[in-house]
Amino acid sequence: MFMLEKTQSLSNKIKIIVGPEKLGSFSQNHVTFYMKYSSFVFKSLKRPSFQKFIYWMLRRENIEEQMVRAVDVKVFPLRRKNGKGLAGNCDTTRGKIRIYPKTVKFCRVFTQKFGKNNLLVYAGSRARAALIHEILHLKYATDEEKVRELAEDYFFAFTQNRPTNSSHSLVIYTMLFRVKKSRETFQVSPEKEREYRWVNQASQTIQV
Repeated sequence: MFMLEKTQSLSNKIKIIVGPEKLGSFSQNHVTFYMKYSSFVFKSLKRPSFQKFIYWMLRRENIEEQMVRAVDVKVFPLRRKNGKGLAGNCDTTRGKIRIYPKTVKFCRVFTQKFGKNNLLVYAGSRARAALIHEILHLKYATDEEKVRELAEDYFFAFTQNRPTNSSHSLVIYTMLFRVKKSRETFQVSPEKEREYRWVNQASQTIQV
């Protein structure tokens, strides 16, 4: 167990960035929604249990903490050229990480399918997984396959050490990474496995 004081410098680098140049592109209702979303993500990333985990990961990967110079929680979403939303990116030269939200449309559809509480869990988990992923880029740079593999493993390890039931953790993990880690890790019923498949399929239909 690591002392919380050792994570404070990294936690203090996390800030909400509005991006005023985009304010005119969104309605007031959407701006309000994204401000609340970014505030929730900000708190999720700064939570002591997650900060302790990040510090442990940095030590395990031999990544110097000063390599992370800033973690910007962006208020507004960013789309790739292929139209898909971006969870995060990392400027490895400057040590600057950006975390982006899901769109209002995605969150509305998600809430209709799974409920508001599950949306909050998903949003926080997605942001944590994105931060883990981008931090690993500081060491592995352009080796995207290696980064994805490690990010999945580390996020899975984090979820398993949280005080939540295993089936709920598996659902969130499946929705974020769309991989199958069922029988060898969890004791689940055939009904639950069908539920996970459905969740996986549903999550792919609302990538907006």
